[in-house]
Amino acid sequence: MSLHLWSIYVTAVFLISATPGPNMLHVMTQSIAHGPRKATSTMAGLMSAVLLCLVASALGLGALLKASPRLFDVLRYAGVAYLLWLGIKAWRAPVGGSVEARPVRSDRALYATGLLTGLSNPKLIIFAAALFPQFIVLDRPFWLQLAILIASFVVIESFWYGVYALGGARLARWLEPANRQRLFNRGTGLLFIGFGGALLGARA
Repeated sequence: MSLHLWSIYVTAVFLISATPGPNMLHVMTQSIAHGPRKATSTMAGLMSAVLLCLVASALGLGALLKASPRLFDVLRYAGVAYLLWLGIKAWRAPVGGSVEARPVRSDRALYATGLLTGLSNPKLIIFAAALFPQFIVLDRPFWLQLAILIASFVVIESFWYGVYALGGARLARWLEPANRQRLFNRGTGLLFIGFGGALLGARA
């Protein structure tokens, strides 16, 4: 892989990761609900989903999904259902009380929701299936290229997780009033539902 090709990849990943999507929204909401330290379990789940999708794509899952539209549709509809469920859950989330007084979920639960959110992320699925394989040069060492591409993605994605987690921590105090919590919950719910709609419109 040439330096030029890698620089294009890094730029693309940086911009894609920076734009608000299910992963970053989930990091921010969990940071608001439980604090940035607990949100690291959510980040670990999301990062696991990133690694699974990128490795699977490099090993040929992207080509398989393109060759089998039915399989792609099954995965797409499952992702849509999960994002819609997240949206409804966020819309109906209870309000009132300080952040410190809210029940704290276990690290395992936070990791699991992060993993499922990541696996249903339309941006990640489309990137892994359509764009990621384009940066692997066939006549160069495969595993070395894969390691470089994945390591670059992990560093960039982790940076943006931190940015959104700290942003959520700063928002937590502003969201203490119940009316602001309700507005934020409903806005978040609508965004997750919108992401579900985006995934529903994706094509293999």
